[in-house]
Amino acid sequence: MPMTAADEAAREQMIHQQLRAWDVLDQDILGVFARVPRELFVPEAYRGLAFADVELPLGGGDRMLAPKVAGRIVQAVDPRPTDRVLLVGVGAGYLAACLAARACSVRGLELREDLVAMARRNLAAAAVRNVTVEQRNAFDTDALGAELYDVIVLAGSLPVDDPRFAQQLALGGRLFAVIGSGLVMEAQLIERVGPEQWRRRSLFETAIKPLVGARQPERFSF
Repeated sequence: MPMTAADEAAREQMIHQQLRAWDVLDQDILGVFARVPRELFVPEAYRGLAFADVELPLGGGDRMLAPKVAGRIVQAVDPRPTDRVLLVGVGAGYLAACLAARACSVRGLELREDLVAMARRNLAAAAVRNVTVEQRNAFDTDALGAELYDVIVLAGSLPVDDPRFAQQLALGGRLFAVIGSGLVMEAQLIERVGPEQWRRRSLFETAIKPLVGARQPERFSF
């Protein structure tokens, strides 16, 4: 798909009016969003909205995160050239590509077969070679494996905090998670600062679809 002058203008506007306006100010991170071709990851029906400040439908109730949210995520976890990244909820592959632009490798888990195929096509079209996409449910017993990760990103929310993901961090690792339900969800950065020590920081409030299989709040009965 040839890049047009209109694409470049829209991308520049996305960076300045969405990412910068939402406190994505790290120049290296902004450079990632200038380089990664978002237009290659957007479903064809929404091609004209590739750089808009909206969540674009992927079918089945799933959506691409708005560019500003993707920017805040990448800035928060701050991938480094030696980092191994785990991304839960690959979707169309755009966030995976942005993380991969700074990390050593990205392992992506995606539940839907059609999105796995879409993400693989999109990543190949964008010449992103350090991302693998697996059709797995992250909540299956053996899905996370024994490997520790420097960065973990959950692209769907957790209605209730799940400590398994923080346990999967290497020392110094960073986890991005949106925790809560309904309209009360908080994006958090969780850092592993010791063998059994973690530090949490609130980033912003948002509302995104829960991950399939995530634990739900207990219901009280009277």
